[in-house]
Order: sequence, then structure tokens, then C-alpha cells
Amino acid sequence: MRKRLPTVALLGILVAASTFVALPVASAHHDRGPCDLHRAEDETIHHLSKRQIRCAVERFGPVPGGRERAVCIAERESGLDPEATSATEQYLGLYQHTASYWDQRYETWTRPVWALPTSALEGRTNAIVTIRMVRDLGGWKAAGWAPHGC
Repeated sequence: MRKRLPTVALLGILVAASTFVALPVASAHHDRGPCDLHRAEDETIHHLSKRQIRCAVERFGPVPGGRERAVCIAERESGLDPEATSATEQYLGLYQHTASYWDQRYETWTRPVWALPTSALEGRTNAIVTIRMVRDLGGWKAAGWAPHGC
């Protein structure tokens, strides 16, 4: 007859050791950063962009002119196309940020914990950076966007 003591002892050691190992805690809510909206099957990218801008204003505003002006300026700048790029590729995204300034703006007006995409061509990121800039710098004109026509 074979003895099972070594197997039982090994199992006991493994169970005891596992109580000291830090395991990630499961969560029912996964925080994916602000304004993590998903495009409905029949939704246009322009409508999603409006929702992302409105969310950014609600979360990080107020900004002069509120949600209406924020959407109007993005519509004027890019036609609400988050992947819009100027012919020279100097200006990018919903609000046509100057490409050479984008990295610093992203660093300044986002938080690592949000895990936002770094590209200016991501509508959610572009909207959040823009709204936070406008709020912090004191208005659309001060942040680099003339509000005329909006």
C-alpha cells in the first residue's frame, strides 16, 4: 500500500502559502476612464463625437458657451470627424490641435489612470484634452480657438 502523506503534506503547504500571495481583487465595475462611450450599431461617428464632447463638458466644464459651443467649434474645425487631418498634417482630430503641441497637451490634461489612447485622432481623448484646456486657460480664445460663429 502506497502512503499518501507526502501528497497531503504538499497540498497543505500549497494551500497555506496561497493565503500569503496577493491576488487581484475582482471588481464588478471596471473603470476605463472618463467618457468611455460606445458607438451604437446604427450611430454615425459624428453623433458619437457629439456625445463624447457633451460628456467631456459635463465632466470637466464649465466652458464658455457650454456643450453647444463645444460641439459647434468641433463641427467647424473637423466636421466632427475625430480622424480629420489638415492637408499639411499639421492639425489633428476633432479640434484640429497643432500636431507638434499634442504630446505636451496630452501629458498636461490627461491622467495616466484614465488609460486614454495617446493619439490626437481619438475623439474621446481629443475632446477631453480640449475641454480641460479651455476650462483651465479661461476660455476658447485663450486656449487657441476663436469662438466666432459659435
